Parts: sequence; C-alpha cells; structure tokens
Amino acid sequence: MADFCSAVDRCPLRWPDAPGRGDLREHRIGRLADTAYRNQANEKWFKVQSRIHRKKPRGKPMPEQIRRGNATKSKVRAQVEHVLAQQKAKMALFIRTIGIKRAEAKIALANLAYNMNRLIFHERRAANG
Repeated sequence: MADFCSAVDRCPLRWPDAPGRGDLREHRIGRLADTAYRNQANEKWFKVQSRIHRKKPRGKPMPEQIRRGNATKSKVRAQVEHVLAQQKAKMALFIRTIGIKRAEAKIALANLAYNMNRLIFHERRAANG
C-alpha cells in the first residue's frame, strides 16, 4: 500500500480506531493498494471510492476503461513509492518505535530531510543549466 499510514508505518488496511486519534475514514485518506486488498468489505468500510487497482477478468482481456483507470492509479503509486524507496535506501529509514507520536516524528524528520535534498538538487540543476 502506498499512503502515510500503511506504506510507512506498516499498519493494516483497516486501522482500528485509537482513543483520541479519530477514525481514519473521516480523513478521506485515499488508499493505494494491490488488487488483493480490493473487496466489498474494505470498500464499504472506507465509505469513499478507493484507488485500489482492479483485477483482469479471468480468461478475458482487460476492458479498456479498467486498463486506463489502473494506469492512472499506477502513476500516483510510482511517485509515492519512489519517495518511500529513497527514504528507506538512502536514509536507512526503518520505523521501530514505541508509540505513534514517535513514529510520526521520525517520519516527519525523514520527509523534511528528503525535501531538503530535493531542494538542493533542483537549486544545483537550475544553477548549472
């Protein structure tokens, strides 16, 4: 999955409500996940249109509309996964903390460092050409 909660924190698709944290469904977080997570129970639980890929019908070609929809979702996933992969590889980001606040702080610092690296990259690129 590729959103703040699941891709970085590795929480389940349906995160149980925590005291004082509120229901994640209220935040209208778009979920990007593999097709294995797409089922009626998860769709109903989110109460919003999911951004989970649709499977190809068995033994039939994939309809053009579904293929285009999956392609659109893949573009967003690719951007998110690139950032997460860079944070894991270059920054050695591994979330193993006690408490959600510490995990959020660690993720926020990693995001800040990533954004600073991107700013430096673009500044150098603009200066050189």
